[in-house]
Amino acid sequence: MTEQQTPDTGAHTSYVPTPVRRGFSWSAAGESAWRIAVPVVIALLVGAVALLFGGANPLEIYGMLAQEAFGDAARLNATLTAATPLLFTGLAAAIAFRGGVFNVGVEGSFGFAGLAAAVVGVNVGGLSPVLAVTACLLAGMIAGVLVALIPALLRTWLGVDEVVSTLMFNFIVTGVTAWLVQSFFLAPGQANSATEYVAPAAELPALAPPGQLNAGFVIAVVLIVFYGFWIKRTKLGFEFDAVGKAPRFSLAQGLRVRTVLMSAMLISGAIGGLGGAVHTLGVVHRFSVGFSASFGFTGIAIALLARFNPVGVIIGAVAFGALAAAGATVQLFVNIPIQLISILQGTVMLLAVAQFAVPRLLKRRRAEKNTEVAA
Repeated sequence: MTEQQTPDTGAHTSYVPTPVRRGFSWSAAGESAWRIAVPVVIALLVGAVALLFGGANPLEIYGMLAQEAFGDAARLNATLTAATPLLFTGLAAAIAFRGGVFNVGVEGSFGFAGLAAAVVGVNVGGLSPVLAVTACLLAGMIAGVLVALIPALLRTWLGVDEVVSTLMFNFIVTGVTAWLVQSFFLAPGQANSATEYVAPAAELPALAPPGQLNAGFVIAVVLIVFYGFWIKRTKLGFEFDAVGKAPRFSLAQGLRVRTVLMSAMLISGAIGGLGGAVHTLGVVHRFSVGFSASFGFTGIAIALLARFNPVGVIIGAVAFGALAAAGATVQLFVNIPIQLISILQGTVMLLAVAQFAVPRLLKRRRAEKNTEVAA
């Protein structure tokens, strides 16, 4: 603990916890793996029952899904491409949840940022690739923050429930985005709501041509690694963790609860917006109707499934990306409904919020570890 004079009044002191250097814990890792594995296993069992009723062999179908998702370099490329937007939205949701706010508006940030990046990308053809891409990514982040700003202000200053405000704001943003495209940014000769393609200078470089995996995947992984360091090693990261777990106690201890809540919403919006910009520049190269395949909502499930753990976010995003990339291909070769993929994803999402019991051994090891640290 370090004693400081609070800057607001200067008349009293409060104790602000110093960040604790918390290292890797095998017990914490085991608990995280357990919580991720259980919903996935149950979802596979539910899917197996559905396949059996349909007269299909679950082991054969699951084997085909694994083969189509990870069987060779091209398939792995497609899986990681599908996982890239989910890495951003999963991280965005995890940061918000870690700070004690349930941001359902990542979907809106993702979509609005996709449009912002497309509009900027159309007009930066005269810049160098570095400047063009940077301008588009910054435009996406700003757009994502703007979407999160109003719900953040409502939450921190008026106490409005952020679940309701962000969910409703998604509908507003979707309508505004469609109106902007139709009224100002519609590509010539287009019957549907779509912008022009971005300039070649604004496209993210591919990592393994001719596949669509691009530099956005690297950006997402770097951000997740930084998130893992930040939450464990910095003062603000400690405050996020404390406020998320016990906001009233944190307020009583003099932590900056309002700052944490506002920061959580805005950082979440910025990362969701960055994901939308990456999706524009690296995959679709313009904004159009159906730009987001519910990436923001899937990110919420990934964050909950991972319990905000950075490694869990990566695993969850890749797993959902594998289902998305392999499901349609398998359906072409086997007479199974494509809705099976929706069943698997929906079951995992439903179970992601469940609190499954952790083996007593893991709990005992964690208690022993905490005792050693305290001593």
